[in-house]
Amino acid sequence: MKTRAAVLESIGLPAPYAQSRPLQIREVELAPPGDNEVLVRVRAAGLCHSDLSVVSGDRPRPLPMVLGHESAAEVVECGPGVHDLRPGDRVIMVFMPSCGGCLPCAEGRPALCEPGAASNGAGTLLSGQRRISLAGRPVNHHVGVSCFADHAVVSRRSCVKLSLSEIELSHAEAALFGCAVLTGAGAVINTARMQAGTAAAVLGLGGVGFSALLAAAASGARELVAIDLNDDKLALARELGATATVNAGAADAAEQVRAITHGGVDYAFEMAGAVPALELAWRITRRGGSTISAGLPHPDKRFALPPVQLVAEERSLRGSYIGSAVPARDIPRYIDLYRRGRLPVDRLMGERLALEDINRGLDRLASGQAMRDVVLF
Repeated sequence: MKTRAAVLESIGLPAPYAQSRPLQIREVELAPPGDNEVLVRVRAAGLCHSDLSVVSGDRPRPLPMVLGHESAAEVVECGPGVHDLRPGDRVIMVFMPSCGGCLPCAEGRPALCEPGAASNGAGTLLSGQRRISLAGRPVNHHVGVSCFADHAVVSRRSCVKLSLSEIELSHAEAALFGCAVLTGAGAVINTARMQAGTAAAVLGLGGVGFSALLAAAASGARELVAIDLNDDKLALARELGATATVNAGAADAAEQVRAITHGGVDYAFEMAGAVPALELAWRITRRGGSTISAGLPHPDKRFALPPVQLVAEERSLRGSYIGSAVPARDIPRYIDLYRRGRLPVDRLMGERLALEDINRGLDRLASGQAMRDVVLF
């Protein structure tokens, strides 16, 4: 079948993206779903810094590629071997398919699936196949999802089905649970296993950072410091549970946090994907505390720290990928928290865009002003 899609054919084009237009709306050919794959109609797709980092070249990916990795969709057709989904089912897409058979999957850590990581890096589906083409030329899949398109073919392992009680969510709301909420809330709940009554800081208030802030508040943080360069976002953080805010551009930002928290935080969550943010997160973590990074800076970037602190202060530095999630378990839990008012994800919604406006959406991301803008189909 033919469908519209936002195709990235070259990286590193200059901003403003509304002028350079790195994402071109093309009519592509979509092959039918293969074994254990489904054809979905995309209903909503969130714009995330991970998309922007592919456009800029900070996260190198094979080209050409249809971008997009956070979405809500509706099943149109099931390929052979798919027996637990049917046309009309609503699903949330997950950007790391899990094979279920490798060692990390067997250990209950599907976010670290080895075949999933290999296929994502290669620009294929979990099967190793590409189902998108343009003028007879294969087009790569973005982390198995490629949801900046009217339709997509994805692995069954990239879908979490919404239950009857969950379909009241709008498509725009549902999309956010596939990345922003799964990653941000998961970093707090799964990776850090944050304890109630402790002090925490969140650095970088994008969709992921705000989701972490909401989860930290829901987890009973005694003190919760929001840190960002944007004062408007800091004001919103106050409304969403932050007990204090600090502008990351202040020369004494670390000293401010340590004064507010009487020596530092138990948990510092770095969500900006920038080495200076990670350095600040490390500096504000107290003795015995944990620094958790879910940001994805350029792979060539390096972070230096005094190794003696790891031992003498019993400090820990941890990465968190997709919030250390088990998506089929965690997405329903986070949706339930949202429905109970404990995780007000709707407050993170930004602009609603048409697919034709997607390059303008990239500019909003790059400016640091955007919340979670969503393309509606």
